Amino acid sequence: MVGLSDRNEQTPADGEPDGLAAEGEALLPADLEKGPLRRCIATGTVQPKDGMIRFVVSPDGEIVPDLEERLPGRGLWLSGDKAAFTKAIAKNMFAKAARRAVRVPPDLVERLEKLLERRCLDAFGLARRAGQALAGYEKVREALKTNQVGRAGPPYLLVEASDGSPDQRGKITALAPDMPVVDLFDAAAMAAALGRENAVHAVVARGKLAKGLARDSARLKGIKGFVAGSAPAGHVSNV
Repeated sequence: MVGLSDRNEQTPADGEPDGLAAEGEALLPADLEKGPLRRCIATGTVQPKDGMIRFVVSPDGEIVPDLEERLPGRGLWLSGDKAAFTKAIAKNMFAKAARRAVRVPPDLVERLEKLLERRCLDAFGLARRAGQALAGYEKVREALKTNQVGRAGPPYLLVEASDGSPDQRGKITALAPDMPVVDLFDAAAMAAALGRENAVHAVVARGKLAKGLARDSARLKGIKGFVAGSAPAGHVSNV
């Protein structure tokens, strides 16, 4: 079994580009502004890890998501989209990357989707309690017009209910056409996260919580994917 000692390996693994450690944890020097780069086990592409998901093999041989990126062991990185997951599972790529027999839970994608949904809503609620998020049509409009979310700083991310009024949403987004928008959750889920009776429009101030929410929302969007012939359940734009 590949364990923690592999973090100290000095030679690249087979197929890894120069500067990338055996488990893909080291930085590639080409573009440090985008953060550490990782190789996707399904596509073979090297890309910023913000759009990827880390997995490890548990002690009993099961593939488990590591959204916090803190679990010990060899990191198996996968692009945050459904096509990559489909390919990785169908072609047994987790086992090939881990170089050992592993067990992939049949509900891995669904389990990951629920974990990401919970992380997004928890971060959203925490931002509200920390004074870094405002909800309500008029409050959001005011924050966008003044470029200030209460005392927390400039707005960074809009959160719009997937079942909200398209007309009202259009009026909100028109005030900040280049701002990332998350609309993966319905009004009931947003309200529950914020501890309110109703929530359709919200804005989150720039900061760690907003950036984490944007990242997890983008990954969640990719995991949800699209059903052929139908509209997406929600999306994250410009994240």
